[in-house]
Amino acid sequence: MPKWPDDDVILFDGVCIFCSRWVRFVAQRDTAKKFRFTPIQSDYGAELARTFGIDPDDPDTNAVIHGGVAFLKSDAALTVLSHLPGWAWTRVLFAVPKPLRNTVYSLIAHNRYRIFGKYDACFVPDADLRARVIE
Repeated sequence: MPKWPDDDVILFDGVCIFCSRWVRFVAQRDTAKKFRFTPIQSDYGAELARTFGIDPDDPDTNAVIHGGVAFLKSDAALTVLSHLPGWAWTRVLFAVPKPLRNTVYSLIAHNRYRIFGKYDACFVPDADLRARVIE
């Protein structure tokens, strides 16, 4: 798998309401401000997505670059959660077989707009979060 020069970057679908809530959830709990965020609709996000085989026009996963490596689907979510203060316990979920975790992840991802809705344009974060967004 290719490497990425920036670390602890979360790639997300900026028009997906669920994905945008995920970003806010992480940002509120990431007291060390370790993670940064990039919407797949940005130039930087689209380049990152293409590098790791994600179609920027039809994303089926979020991703996180951690330790220079891209984690996708359930691995991405659990990697992020397990590095948040008070959430280390989520590492035990890596014991659940990856095909099962990714089946559940893909089911939600495939139906995210229908279940949670979609913004007309990328959500605009507040000033504090905006400083952590790479576009």
